[in-house]
Amino acid sequence: MSKKVLVLAETREGALRNVSFEAIAAAKQVSDGGEVVAVLLGDAVSEFGAELINYGADRVVTVEHPHLKHYTSDGYGQALMAVVEQESPEALVFGHTAVGKDLSPKIATKLQSGLISDVTAIEGEGDDAVFVRPIFSGKAFEKVKNKDGLLFFTVRPNNIAPLAKEERSGDVSSLSVDITNLRTIIKNVVRKSAEGVDLSEAKVIIAGGRGVKSADGFAPLQELANLLGGAVGASRGACDADYVDYSLQIGQTGKVVTPDLYIAAGISGAIQHLAGMSNSKVIVAINKDPEANIFKVADYGIVGDLFEVIPMLTEEFKKVM
Repeated sequence: MSKKVLVLAETREGALRNVSFEAIAAAKQVSDGGEVVAVLLGDAVSEFGAELINYGADRVVTVEHPHLKHYTSDGYGQALMAVVEQESPEALVFGHTAVGKDLSPKIATKLQSGLISDVTAIEGEGDDAVFVRPIFSGKAFEKVKNKDGLLFFTVRPNNIAPLAKEERSGDVSSLSVDITNLRTIIKNVVRKSAEGVDLSEAKVIIAGGRGVKSADGFAPLQELANLLGGAVGASRGACDADYVDYSLQIGQTGKVVTPDLYIAAGISGAIQHLAGMSNSKVIVAINKDPEANIFKVADYGIVGDLFEVIPMLTEEFKKVM
């Protein structure tokens, strides 16, 4: 049976997040030919409507309000519930991002629905769709099927391929919502993380651990990341040692990433770190200790000093780029 699917699209620093396009692709897969409606929330977001349609959305509904300039669960919750009441969808799809992880349980509770979180793959289509998600910190996977009621799931960034961008036509409409009784109002956001590629959506990540030895030791990693159009990450050990900010932490208590290429430099491979990156498509480990645990999950291992290996890799990549 065809479904109307509502997709929460997200913006970051004046651009649509790639996970928005991935969520649209997932919505198309489960809609069974039904309508996919993208939702944009913010203070000035209508300009992004056409791009969402080009990536597969049939329609876009925007809610613009000064209180939606920065994310709060109250503000976004009120705006999204108003769209849900207007559209009466049979399914909802969010990105499994900081916003999605915070907002989806709130909306699921209000709608008295189940929630399938952190989906990394979808097998089948329409009512036959089976959702694959990691459990036990990525040590195993479970398959879940929605048998009754509203279908509601979040998709992990960088796992479901977006549809090809094409010139498509579709309506972009606005909905006026009175955002009231906010418990929290954000006046300003001060970012500690470095500007550049979003770590959770990066195709290439160069990550450093305690073996990097200092904040300055991350400079060669940043140079290689910039060359490859990627992002720099870190283990908790490197963050605890104050080499980099905790916003770059990858692992069980940090970000979970699935890039095409993950280069782990000076990372021993504690199980908590592996939980955040072991599903990367290709893992390259660089460590002086040949017995380091990181080599157990690596596709390629280099036993050596990262301060010699990383510059060598950088120079080699420069020759072919």
